[in-house]
Amino acid sequence: MIKKATVLLLASALLLSACGKNNDSEKNASESNSTNVTKPSTAEPSKDKPADQTTATNETTEPPQQDPPTEESTKDAVIEKKYHMNKVYNIVPNDEGTAKKVVLLTFDDGPKKAEMINSLIDTLDKHHAKAIFFVNGYRVKENPDLLKLIHDRDQIIGNHSWDHISLRKEPEAKVKKQIEDVQNIVKDTIGETPVFFRPPFGEGGDVGKKIAKENGLLYMTWSNGSLDWTLKSKGTDNPNKVISNVLDQLHAGSNILMHELPWTVEALDTLLTKLEGKGYSFVDPRSIELEMR
Repeated sequence: MIKKATVLLLASALLLSACGKNNDSEKNASESNSTNVTKPSTAEPSKDKPADQTTATNETTEPPQQDPPTEESTKDAVIEKKYHMNKVYNIVPNDEGTAKKVVLLTFDDGPKKAEMINSLIDTLDKHHAKAIFFVNGYRVKENPDLLKLIHDRDQIIGNHSWDHISLRKEPEAKVKKQIEDVQNIVKDTIGETPVFFRPPFGEGGDVGKKIAKENGLLYMTWSNGSLDWTLKSKGTDNPNKVISNVLDQLHAGSNILMHELPWTVEALDTLLTKLEGKGYSFVDPRSIELEMR
């Protein structure tokens, strides 16, 4: 009986031991699984996002913003071609509704002096006006910085031949050189070639027109002459005479010829004010088509 009781006690002890080990295994397994459960975050919401905003790992990322076009890349594109030049060199609107009472401002025979150029452009800026500065090649060669000055101040450069000679009776090879040498020196100086050509004295002839067209230049003379270049020899170099000469010839689309001269510089502000008072505005040369109609 004693032996049988001993055996029963040993068997009970072994059974209890086995149950204990199984309970420990289940507990460990339960604890192990619990470590893989994501617990709610107790961190404070970001100040940059609403508290309920979450980040989706598969969210489509917006493309990076492109830099806006530079002024250089859009300069020509944003200026609509609203005008053209007719056979008598007036500026004419392309479409109904475009202002007809406009004038084109031009200055020939430069560049000469920084003081006069700056004064002219200061006045143009005051009136929100653009002009064509028709330059001679020999003057650009002598004063390349003056050409850069005109360009840097956002005015337009035109071709006025190299030597300021009448081209009408010159052989084609000479006319070609007079025009193309200016194209080249302007390109070398400011990185752009002119698109407007005015022959000295208005005397380009058929050959001058042909060479200008071959070089992508719009050929023009003028339709309103200030006669400022004649005043010194007549002893009438009075700014008021420049103004009266222009106003006496004024008409819609006037292509006004002036020069880089002291009395013209002095006259310009009053002249532009009077033109505005008569309802005229100043056409941007870059808005003119390069084909004559």
